[in-house]
Amino acid sequence: MADLDPRLNAYRPDLAAESLKGRVAAERFTAGRPAQVVRGVAALRRRPGAEAPQDSQLLSGEEVTVYDQAEGWAWVQNRTDGYVGYVESAALGRDLRAATHSVKVLRTFLYPEPDLKAPPLDALTMTGRVAVVGADGAYSEVAFGTQRGWVYSRHLAAQGAGGGEGGGEVEPDFVATALQFLGVPYLWGGKASGGLDCSGLVQVALARAGIPCPRDTALQATSLGAALPWEPGRTEPRRGDLIYFPGHVAIALDAERVVNANAHAMMVSVEPLAELEARVRQESGGTGVTAVRRL
Repeated sequence: MADLDPRLNAYRPDLAAESLKGRVAAERFTAGRPAQVVRGVAALRRRPGAEAPQDSQLLSGEEVTVYDQAEGWAWVQNRTDGYVGYVESAALGRDLRAATHSVKVLRTFLYPEPDLKAPPLDALTMTGRVAVVGADGAYSEVAFGTQRGWVYSRHLAAQGAGGGEGGGEVEPDFVATALQFLGVPYLWGGKASGGLDCSGLVQVALARAGIPCPRDTALQATSLGAALPWEPGRTEPRRGDLIYFPGHVAIALDAERVVNANAHAMMVSVEPLAELEARVRQESGGTGVTAVRRL
């Protein structure tokens, strides 16, 4: 049987996605059922349980395939980036609504009525998806799954055809988008305005530009854009180049500086590329830049 990446393929000894039949061994296979995220942000965990590590996050309106559900937890695969994990069942709804818009600011509130003084129901984060179903003054009535509320209209961007990435109102300058997250805390597995990790920052910034992006650095470093040769002291990165290290990624601002979500500052910060590379070499036992990708 093939050795498939469990991060992107739904299989366990007892259960696997029907599409993997003949490729993995499992007691039974299932096609799963569709569901939609009905919270602003929901943790995608490695195992069922609030104490399990967070590997990624699901954002409002994202669609998933549910393969199993037990004791308040659902085993799912995110249809946006293919990531597999466990999410609280209460964060999912069975009623799917095609997204018409996505959040284009770092964070916006979901209100029970079109009134900024109303206590918010939830907070939505950049690239979270909604279906606009009505309007009242400066606010849009939105829905995602079974959830409804009101969002300030200027915080929303029209989606492309089908509600997915690509097309619609995008921000092509993904470097400028990444810089909006300066000071946001570092959070392992995060990809939201409340906290995110290095690959999450890249994924969200590219999503705002309409560019699909894998979740993890190892996957990004072999698939995004075109690979560039790297010669220490000779190669000069240019704005927007993605610079990969062992387990880390940074976005070049110019030949000397990068922006990255890092565990050194425990936040999104700008720092000299030379300092970052020296630190990574010390932490990794001598390995510096492993790949440079240009979009």
